[in-house]
Amino acid sequence: MLDINPGLILWTIITFAIVLLILRLTAWKTLLGALTAREERIRISLEQAERAQQDAARLLEENKKQLAQAEEHSQRIVREGRDLGERLKSEILEKADAGARHMIDQAKEEIGREKEKALNQLRAEVADLAIGVAGKILDANLDPAKHRQLIDAAIKDLSKG
Repeated sequence: MLDINPGLILWTIITFAIVLLILRLTAWKTLLGALTAREERIRISLEQAERAQQDAARLLEENKKQLAQAEEHSQRIVREGRDLGERLKSEILEKADAGARHMIDQAKEEIGREKEKALNQLRAEVADLAIGVAGKILDANLDPAKHRQLIDAAIKDLSKG
């Protein structure tokens, strides 16, 4: 089945050598140039990919740092807001407490004035009643000389007090 034909083998080798020689003279430099150019493009692409990967890693780190800074900044703002809220709350409570104390003090003063006024009015009414009653009793029981002595004694008591 398989017959070896030496003539066919020889002509195949000769044809192959001629084609190889023609290719070497005409297309070999072009093929090598294309392969070299392709190899260079691949090398450049790999270098660019490596640089892009490094840049991406650097940008990722920068973004992480910026995110951490933003987080820290937002936490600081929240803390400052809480502190300000607490200070405002304390100030409002202090003002309200001071206002309440002031109102209580004013109310106490007003109550004291009203009490004193009521006592003075009560004293005046009691004094008027006592004088009226005493006058009626004295008009009936005293003569003008005794009346004069009582007035003098009352004036002396007033001047002592």
